[in-house]
Amino acid sequence: MREKLLKLEEFDTPSIANVVATYPLKDFCLGLYHPWEGRWYTDQRLRCMFPELGRRAGYAATCVYGLHDPQFTRLGIGDVLEALAAAPKPAILAIRQNLPEPLKSRSGLIGGNMMTAFKSAGVIGVLSDGPSRDVDEIRPLGLQYMITGVTPGHGDFGVQAVNVPVDICGMEVAPGEIVHMDENGAVKFPADRLDDVLARAGRLRLIEQKRQKMMRETGDAGELAKIMRGIYD
Repeated sequence: MREKLLKLEEFDTPSIANVVATYPLKDFCLGLYHPWEGRWYTDQRLRCMFPELGRRAGYAATCVYGLHDPQFTRLGIGDVLEALAAAPKPAILAIRQNLPEPLKSRSGLIGGNMMTAFKSAGVIGVLSDGPSRDVDEIRPLGLQYMITGVTPGHGDFGVQAVNVPVDICGMEVAPGEIVHMDENGAVKFPADRLDDVLARAGRLRLIEQKRQKMMRETGDAGELAKIMRGIYD
């Protein structure tokens, strides 16, 4: 399965989105979600910190962090790491920051220590719907990292949930789903559709290569419009 995920990383995230749900009337598209109403990809709030690291594809693991609650101390970082140890590999960790505004925009929740531990537990990428800190420490780890921004500090926080469905900037992801991420954002789909996604992404790449070759070979506006009208036929 790891080989298939590496093969998936040969395609960019928009291409994966195209075959998962963007064009449901086209043969290359699986139509797994409603293109607009389905919450299967991230919105513009999510920023790729290290575009130079390229694409990542892996199995989702999830957790929720929030303000420290003295009435709920059952969960901690050890539970997150145990969940990662049990998760299929490679793992992509989706962290929901359940914090009130304006605290959420000021909380550099994840830092170099946490990310080092996550990498050792088998994580290849992290998504979070809030800011982070220590990006200079995190960069050499080689983990792809997508967050909403950066800030240098945070207050006391705690783990509220582990391995539950979470919403990360418009993408609702559950443990065990496949997440594909690059500088364009992230998209998810069920793990049992991996073979289908790979096959159709390969088909779409051939279509796009053919069409773009045709467009490079003409400067005629009418011909270009004709090619564009049938671009996904």
